[in-house]
Amino acid sequence: MVKTKIIEENEEQIRVLLTDTDRAFVNAIRRTLMAETPKMAIDKVRFEMGTVEQDGEVWETNGPLPDEMIAQRLAMIPIPTVHNEFYFQDECPECADLVARDRGCPLCTMIYTCKEFGTEGGRTITAGDMSYLGEARLNIPEKYRSIPLTKLSKGQMIEFYATAIMGRGNEHAKWSPVCGVAFAQRKIGVLNNKTKAKILWNLKLSIKAKDFDSDGRLEDLDKVDQLTDELNHVGAGTEESRDFKDAITLEDVPGEFILSFETDGSMTPREAFEKAISELSGVFEDIKEDIATVF
Repeated sequence: MVKTKIIEENEEQIRVLLTDTDRAFVNAIRRTLMAETPKMAIDKVRFEMGTVEQDGEVWETNGPLPDEMIAQRLAMIPIPTVHNEFYFQDECPECADLVARDRGCPLCTMIYTCKEFGTEGGRTITAGDMSYLGEARLNIPEKYRSIPLTKLSKGQMIEFYATAIMGRGNEHAKWSPVCGVAFAQRKIGVLNNKTKAKILWNLKLSIKAKDFDSDGRLEDLDKVDQLTDELNHVGAGTEESRDFKDAITLEDVPGEFILSFETDGSMTPREAFEKAISELSGVFEDIKEDIATVF
C-alpha cells in the first residue's frame, strides 16, 4: 500500500513523500495531475460591440488588443474550482441530456462579466475588474486580480461575458491546474571518509559532520537537499574534487520518491493532489472491471 506524507505545503506549492511505491506509479500521478485533474477555465467569451454615451462622452469598444488575444488571456486566468459544487457539462444532472450548444446552467457553468472604461492617461483592465454572476467567494482570488487583460485610453471601453466550464488538461492547457510537476527518488547522505570530508566542512557551509548519525548517514529531507547543493562545491570540475572524491555520497532509497508541484491558483495543491489520486483510482477500478469481464 502506497503511503504519502506531506513534507512542505503552502497556498501554491507542495512536496509529498511517497513510500512503498515505484517510479511508474509516481509518474502516473504526475501525468494525472497535469492531464486528468478537473478544473474550471473560461471557454467562451462574448464581446459586446458598439458605442455607449455616458456623461456627454462617447465610448467605443475599439481597444488596442484584438478580442482573440484578450480571450486567450482570459482562458489562462485561475478560476476558483469547487469540485463538489460543479459538474462537467456532459455529466450535469440538468444539462447532460441536451445537445452541446444548449448546455449551461448554474450547476456546470460559471459566468463572469466585465464593463470598464479607459482614462485620459490610459487604464489597465485586469482580472480584478471581472465580476462573477453569483456568490462573491467565486470571484477571482485577490492574489491574481492584478493579471492584465488590456489597456484602454479615453473614449475606449470593453464589455464582455466570459463563460467558464469544467475540463481536463488533456483537452487544453487552460484546464491543467498544475505546473512544474516533478519527482525524484529520495536520497540519503552517506559519510564514507571522515578525513577527506573535512574538505567540505572547511568551506564553512550549512552541513556539518554532526548532522550525520553514528552510522555516518544523513536522512533528514531538508538537510539532504542542502547537502546535494553543497556537494557541488567539491564535485566534478572543482579543485577540491581531486582529494574529496567519494568522501560523501548520495544514495537512493528504494521505493521512496519525492513529488513536487505548484498550482495555478484555481485550487490548493492539496486539493489538486487528492483529486488526482481520486481520478487515478477511478482509472484503476475501470481497468480492474474490464479485466474481470474478460476473464
